[in-house]
Amino acid sequence: MKSKFPKISGSGPFFDLNGRKQTVVKAMIEQDLSDKELGNLVGVSDRTIRNWKKDDLMIRAKLQYQQIIAKDTYTPEAVKHIYHLMLNAKSEMVQLQSATTILKMAGMLSDNDTPELTRAKVRKANADARVAEARAKTMEDGSNDAVSLLDRFLDKLEEGDHHGS
Repeated sequence: MKSKFPKISGSGPFFDLNGRKQTVVKAMIEQDLSDKELGNLVGVSDRTIRNWKKDDLMIRAKLQYQQIIAKDTYTPEAVKHIYHLMLNAKSEMVQLQSATTILKMAGMLSDNDTPELTRAKVRKANADARVAEARAKTMEDGSNDAVSLLDRFLDKLEEGDHHGS
């Protein structure tokens, strides 16, 4: 029997299924078929299909296949639509949200990033750099007492950060 679905490869629950069960999962997602029609598609009874649908591996395989289809089929079109919104939306808020979504998808922003959080991260990085420079200069000057004092001061600051967060 020749499948009407494209061949895909990978690992996970969907790929742990045999060919007939993979065909059923694909048909469940991509076509609106009854259990009897699904059974006829792969040569089993509708009762077998109902039992397969209750199987944990089949349930996880269906979820995985939905993700595969969403990623391969719908994501490119969604990105095009978001890009179109970014360029053409009348609302600046929609344009900003579209641009932010694209940057998050590209891995350039996390889901939790905000302009305020980004500025805080930059301030912290700058402060860390100044502390490192001060420590290096103190060490170059050869004053072990000053290095020890600076280390104790930094330890107290870190303790304060941990208690404050």
